[in-house]
Amino acid sequence: MDFIKAEIAKGRQAYIIFPLIEESSKVDFENLMKGYENVKAYFPEPKYWISMVHGKQPADQKETNMQRFVTGDTQILVSTTVVEVGVDVPNASVMVIESTERFGLSQLHQLRGRVGRGAEKSYCILLSSNKIGNDARERIRIMVSTSNGFEIAEKDLELRGPGDIEGTRQSGLLNFKMANIVKDRQILDTARNIAQGILEIDPDLSSAENLQLKNFLLQQHGGRVWSRIS
Repeated sequence: MDFIKAEIAKGRQAYIIFPLIEESSKVDFENLMKGYENVKAYFPEPKYWISMVHGKQPADQKETNMQRFVTGDTQILVSTTVVEVGVDVPNASVMVIESTERFGLSQLHQLRGRVGRGAEKSYCILLSSNKIGNDARERIRIMVSTSNGFEIAEKDLELRGPGDIEGTRQSGLLNFKMANIVKDRQILDTARNIAQGILEIDPDLSSAENLQLKNFLLQQHGGRVWSRIS
């Protein structure tokens, strides 16, 4: 809090982010309101002004509170992940994320991207409980070791898994017997390029050299789950 005060004294602004509030999540809402009251205690009016934004607010109230921060009428925005994308405040130099262990890598990266948009040096502060799982610890380790979005996306894919190729599941490991979708990306890219090349030259697989491939595909049609093939 003292660090945020020092940044505000320089004319900067700060975000303080809490986990997503869902309609049924009473605990999330209570944590946000408690956090908001704590921030107000550290930053009393009228010296400081604070906006609060969350998904349960009416759209017009949410927009008004957001715009007050955008225009600089408030120095601190206490919010949920509704600021994850689309909010551009170059003057904001501090992003504090509460309960970091509850956020995914891509969310954390998007939130961190809300600061550092101006000329001033910016900071992202990750706060977590003392007892966190190995996956959460690894996500935090990745966040503090790189700001490269491509590296983070790759690590996110590796940790969460890609889900189903054919189905609707958006995370979880594939049942590949041999290939690893992250580590073997170069091999998978090469295989995909070869397959695309065959289809561009012979889309019906009617040539003699592709006849065996066509017969194999016809035999397997409907009888094999393609997402499990190594």
